[in-house]
Amino acid sequence: MVDSRRESSETLRNKCAACFRQYNRMEHLVEHMKVSYHSVHEPKCGVCRKHCRSFESLREHLIGPLPKVECARVFSVRGCSICLNIFDSNATVRYHRAACQYSRAAPQMPRGGITGRAVALACKMVGGGSDGSMDLCAKVCLIGEDEHIIFQTYVKPILPVTNYRYEVTGIRPEYLRDAMPLKVAQRRIQEILCNGEPLWKLRPRSYGRAKILVGHGLDHDLERLGLEYPAFMIRDTAKYPPLVKTSKLSNSLKYLTQAYLGYDIHTGIQDPYEDCVAAMRLYIRMRSQAHPRDYNSGSGEAQNNYPAWRQRELERMSPEELLALSASDYYCWCLDY
Repeated sequence: MVDSRRESSETLRNKCAACFRQYNRMEHLVEHMKVSYHSVHEPKCGVCRKHCRSFESLREHLIGPLPKVECARVFSVRGCSICLNIFDSNATVRYHRAACQYSRAAPQMPRGGITGRAVALACKMVGGGSDGSMDLCAKVCLIGEDEHIIFQTYVKPILPVTNYRYEVTGIRPEYLRDAMPLKVAQRRIQEILCNGEPLWKLRPRSYGRAKILVGHGLDHDLERLGLEYPAFMIRDTAKYPPLVKTSKLSNSLKYLTQAYLGYDIHTGIQDPYEDCVAAMRLYIRMRSQAHPRDYNSGSGEAQNNYPAWRQRELERMSPEELLALSASDYYCWCLDY
């Protein structure tokens, strides 16, 4: 009986302070911490404080097909299904949700000045090639953090259009007849993004006047526009680890908007302005996460302070001390503040 209690106590000591996995030996817990990249930036359950790799993992933990029973019980009464936070009472949740849930309406204006450090970009594509499957940029939109339009235009594709995809894009041939040439649109967008700052001068965490570029599936949009922009200046909601599926695949912008902003998009003809607004709102929500400021985050394995020469010291640490040494393997958008 004593031996059994000793084993139980030892296993408990080897329990990860973030994801609660238990290990028979402390050295196994240390190996887990080396590769897990737990950090203060991971989504956490407001009931049991378990760290989850993404908000989708947290959503499954709280309201999935097989939720944690106690956490699901508390969340059903005091939880917000949009931001997944837990509040003091059901009345507090109702008051909070009115502010947490966005309206589809946005302050669209013909033109606006560039406000804030970020701009969102979205494109709508028509089809080229013999079967109309080749994406050609036909409309582009950029907005600022205030959701006002900075730049919006139809773009004349450099190849013949064989499918206007009208049911989705709403674009007709006459809209592109006198549209802005692609080269001119490229130059205008580059000027807005760089904001007078030479691209070669840009450095991580020191952007100067250049703008952070926000969007969903930006690799594809930039490729179709023929533009290049530094990866450390891009915030893509299709690639951001806290927003991906539990299988590490991208969620659609439609799903992310419904799940984390609380309204529907793409209910008819799709407007790039609507996509810009959704991506910007998601970015601002993720940027506003109330995380402790950990400026070592996002540099990957080099920042995980578990070198082999410290192995004996690490095995004597508590799970909480091991967690304090761990850094995220992605750049948390809260650090943009």
